[in-house]
Amino acid sequence: MSNNWNSLDNAAIMFPAAAGGADTQVFRISCELHDKIDPDILQNALDETITIFRFYQSVLKRGLFWYYLEESKLTPVVHIENTQPCGNIYSPHHKKLLFDVSYFNNRVNLAKMAQEETGMGVWEHKVIKNVLGTQLVYESIKNEKTVGVISYNSQTGIAEIAQPLGPILAVIPVTNPTSTAMFKILICLKSRNPIIISSHRGASKSCAETVRICYEAALSAGAPEDCIQMITSGSRDFTQMMMAHPKIALILATGGTGLVKAAYSSGNPAIGVGPGNVPVFIDESADIPFAVGNIISSKTFDNGTICASEQAIVMVDAIEKEVRREFERQNCYFLTNEEIKKVEKIAIVPETGSMSAQVVGQSVLTIAKLADINIPEGTKILIAKLDGIGKEFPLSGEVLAPILAFYSAKDYHAAINCCIDLNYLGGIGHSACIYSNNEKRIMEYAELLNAGRVLVNTPSSQGAVGALFNQLPPSLTLGCGTGGKNITTENITAKNLLNIQRVCRRKPNEMFFGFDQSKYYDESLTADEITKEYYKNH
Repeated sequence: MSNNWNSLDNAAIMFPAAAGGADTQVFRISCELHDKIDPDILQNALDETITIFRFYQSVLKRGLFWYYLEESKLTPVVHIENTQPCGNIYSPHHKKLLFDVSYFNNRVNLAKMAQEETGMGVWEHKVIKNVLGTQLVYESIKNEKTVGVISYNSQTGIAEIAQPLGPILAVIPVTNPTSTAMFKILICLKSRNPIIISSHRGASKSCAETVRICYEAALSAGAPEDCIQMITSGSRDFTQMMMAHPKIALILATGGTGLVKAAYSSGNPAIGVGPGNVPVFIDESADIPFAVGNIISSKTFDNGTICASEQAIVMVDAIEKEVRREFERQNCYFLTNEEIKKVEKIAIVPETGSMSAQVVGQSVLTIAKLADINIPEGTKILIAKLDGIGKEFPLSGEVLAPILAFYSAKDYHAAINCCIDLNYLGGIGHSACIYSNNEKRIMEYAELLNAGRVLVNTPSSQGAVGALFNQLPPSLTLGCGTGGKNITTENITAKNLLNIQRVCRRKPNEMFFGFDQSKYYDESLTADEITKEYYKNH
């Protein structure tokens, strides 16, 4: 710069006044490299560039009547991006350059893309989901046999051979787009099945980028062409047409109830999921601060977008006050009756009783603004104390947002019945959670609840998906069994995507052929007499 300072034009003068938390007035320019970023090379490039464009090596200063730029000796430093994109740069209290150079890898990039495109969740938490759907899934399946002879029993003479199913149509939800896509790609390729991704139209860009990255990585590792494909239209009609295509071997359907039902009605085999109206029972023997802390960490994870997140807290009257105090101590807000009505209006669609898209994956602050209620700063979860379950109590159903129902029952049996009613309201076969140090009650709870996963002293969201708080297979497709109109209660993984051939060697049944088979025709012999003769000398 030729002078020590340069005045700004009127438009630039408005920048400091207009910048704020909602609109930082910061513009973002990004590019994507196919090669891994070397921060040292990037820093060298920045050092050379700043010597050419010296004007950028300046800070914003405030004069008596105007703002101006002043030369600075500050050196721009390349760093890995670990904050929200387009965050504040200018600060009146700190001298900072008015630009920033950062880099990130796909794990973070895809998480940010998903959050920005869908407007749901927390990008930092989506990074963890991406790790679960890739690294942890890889670790769980890398040594699994999925090709050729996978087992042989010399005693029975039976050999099992794994065969791929064929083209798999993978439907991806808007709540967990990039992580679910990567997870399904990995388990399909591990089982040698080509995969066709059909994303929710609200997450098509982040899914397309995910597919591109995975496809290029697969090709570079020697995978066949077209092993990963994507439906780019995002049209529900086209997806349903693909579901019914005769060459589709299986549909992996993760999404809303209507979509899963369409998959099962397509005429092709399907593995689907179901809603997860997860009840949480806090027993009198539980460590209450521990239980509450786990529930909060789970329900706030990605703003509650995992279908296994907690939906209702149930306890007996004897510990209600203690549990409520602990939730309040850990910055949760109990809604008044009037506020409950306001939240119901924006969280639930009256005609269907299902959750409203406008609250899914949103922060507590956003939900409070939508409902026009005032909440304390730092509130983590909105809690509604309800007196019943069903359509008359809209918040007793599944809401994928930081909102919890709260129930207190007169005794243990009434509390368990409350959990069962919540389970049957809209989460049959999915998941349930209990905090207890009473083994008898833990097992009784598990036997009475129709849930594919019963999480014990574990955050439900992170517990149900596996590999983090337990040894369940890591998965982002959680079967709900026949209760949820699914085929299995398992955490779906590569082994569920195989046809198993059984090669059976001749091994005659000596007991059957050694028995006088003419006695089967003698109706004077009772079943007990035939059984006794059958096992004679064995």
